[in-house]
Amino acid sequence: MALPSYASPLERAWHYAYLVICGLIFFFLIAPIIVIIPLSFNAEPFFTFTPAMRALDPDGFSLRWYQSLLHFGMENPQAEGWAFWSDAWANANWIKAAKNSIIIGFFSTLVATVLGTLAALGLARPEMPFRRTIMAILISPMIVPLIITATGMFFFYSNPCDLLVLIGLEPQCGRLAGTYLGVILAHATLGIPFVIITVTATLIGFDQSLNRAAASLGANPRVTFFRVTMPLILPGVISGALFAFVTSFDEVVAVLFIGGPEQQTIPRQMWNGIREQISPAILAVATLLVVFSIALLTTVELLRRRSERIRGVTPR
Repeated sequence: MALPSYASPLERAWHYAYLVICGLIFFFLIAPIIVIIPLSFNAEPFFTFTPAMRALDPDGFSLRWYQSLLHFGMENPQAEGWAFWSDAWANANWIKAAKNSIIIGFFSTLVATVLGTLAALGLARPEMPFRRTIMAILISPMIVPLIITATGMFFFYSNPCDLLVLIGLEPQCGRLAGTYLGVILAHATLGIPFVIITVTATLIGFDQSLNRAAASLGANPRVTFFRVTMPLILPGVISGALFAFVTSFDEVVAVLFIGGPEQQTIPRQMWNGIREQISPAILAVATLLVVFSIALLTTVELLRRRSERIRGVTPR
């Protein structure tokens, strides 16, 4: 926002002080993230800037840690062509972790988006009783410390039928802990609050008279939802899905409690790498995750602006 020409000297001083304060806050938030990007190109196995890097010597920079993401865990890293990529796809630890993260993230996002959207549609109805109480319960996984949520899910998923036994039933249930289904459900639980909040915010500006108009023209509730409501709230639904996917993709605590050896995701692989063998390859993975997160957040912002244009709100 430009400073008006009639601003007083005190207003001008506050304007520039405000810009400096905002810049310092932005630097405080971004600097710890940005610093890992140049360190991921370090030619030496250090987590600090070497003299060669500070002198901008090309010999101080290397892609060796990005290459190690493919080589780590391979049976024959010296292979060439199709044999190399086949070996990397089947055996490289980081690639297996990436596949697990994408698979778990996709299905947990699907579950969270469907359930979160349905919950948001119900909470948006004015006749819904106890809306505030239900909303507080549904977004509680976002508020309660994650270690408590993960601990509770671990004990519940270890034997999900314990709750039914308490009420006198004795069903036969298998363990969810240590399975892909258990991790997917745990990540969906953590992603549902983001979907609810995003879709609810979209529904606030939704004109309910459109649904009534569709009903007056003979459309049943199903046709009204898919032909009228869904196209208008779709940007909010996609934004919530992206937030749920990022939550799943970055989650490590729930995976540590619930996941087994086969459910090794990228954050868990990074955690194991820090504990067992500290390597700048972790910085390379972190850099890729930062780029990936920026791309998703950019998509969310574009969808937000599109949603505002659809609802007739001028983007700021």
